[in-house]
Amino acid sequence: MKRLAICLGFLLALAIPSVGAEEHGDSSTLWKVANFVLLAGGLGYLIRKKGSAFFSARGRQIRESIEEAARLKAEAEARAAEIERRLANLGAEVAELRQNARRETAAEAERASARLRQEADKIHSRAEQEIASRARAARLELRAYAADLAAKLAEQQIRARMTPEVEGRLMHASIQSLGRTAGPDAEAGRPV
Repeated sequence: MKRLAICLGFLLALAIPSVGAEEHGDSSTLWKVANFVLLAGGLGYLIRKKGSAFFSARGRQIRESIEEAARLKAEAEARAAEIERRLANLGAEVAELRQNARRETAAEAERASARLRQEADKIHSRAEQEIASRARAARLELRAYAADLAAKLAEQQIRARMTPEVEGRLMHASIQSLGRTAGPDAEAGRPV
């Protein structure tokens, strides 16, 4: 406000001498200069009063944008360096992955081979048990057949040798044998 008053006072000081000089013809130029100075002073005052906040805010925004751009640039450079490092190590990583895949494949093949051996051993063991079981069953069947055959053969031989005379003697010997085992008590218990 103080500056405005000073500017207005200065303009009036310039304008007062020009009032008497109207006859000279320079008054229009002087009034033009005074108007310009007044206009320039008023504009300068308004720009300084209102513009300083705008320009300081705008300057702050520009500084923040520059700092953000610098930060983004640093991040981008760090990412680019990381990508370059990874690209440099890519051959080694691929070779390591291939080697790991080979080791895992070999280990899986070994595990599969061990499982196959175990399954083969189980199948072999079951087959041996089945063979042994069938062999026992066949032996039992063969013994039963041999016993049946021996009984039939014995029956045939007995029938071939059995005559009525041999049959009578056998009958008589059996009765005597029964009588001896029954003893004298057996006759006492017989009904009369």
